[in-house]
Amino acid sequence: MCLFRGISMHIPDGFISTPVAAAGIAMAAGSVAYAVKATNKKMGEKQIPLMGVLAAFIFAAQMLNFPVAGGTSGHLIGAALAAILLGPWAGVLIMACVLIVQSLIFQDGGLLALGANVANMGVVPCFIGYYLYRGIAPLFRKRKLGMMVGSGVAAWFTVVIASGACAVELAISGTVPLGIALPAMAGMHAIIGIGEGLITAAVLSLVLATRADLLELQKA
Repeated sequence: MCLFRGISMHIPDGFISTPVAAAGIAMAAGSVAYAVKATNKKMGEKQIPLMGVLAAFIFAAQMLNFPVAGGTSGHLIGAALAAILLGPWAGVLIMACVLIVQSLIFQDGGLLALGANVANMGVVPCFIGYYLYRGIAPLFRKRKLGMMVGSGVAAWFTVVIASGACAVELAISGTVPLGIALPAMAGMHAIIGIGEGLITAAVLSLVLATRADLLELQKA
């Protein structure tokens, strides 16, 4: 099955049923609409440029694949990174912009499946990654260590959860049984998530070393 050969989380059109696609569109549209309202209230002069820079970075980083195993590859999703730096609602907006451009210009994920892709790779991981990080990082006395561990674990978990959501949607749609989809997607993305965690921790370490003030911007 081509979806699993590429181990892609960008669901193409035709792989999920109309009800699942409609539910994804509803969730994504509602989340993006509220995200616009929430970020308009909270974003200041510092955050707006950072949102653009972060969206450009995530878009470019998603184009760079790293080898995983068995001839497969993975790339950064970036939802946890965006949410940790700017908060979950701003992260949702950033990820939605990236995924929309990828779908419209590069056909990376179907148009009808765009809502499900935004929900899987934007809405769900932004909130899970943000709150996992906020829960883990303060457990360490040393701020940098807590940030590294918290962001790495959160980023890894978001990749696995997002792949699991994708597998469930495929199973509900009748595309592939859950017993096949879930181990295939979650298993491979558990490995890909290690790269996501390392990249996320490395970027945050760089931000801490150069612009520590940006880490104070994240407010839920």
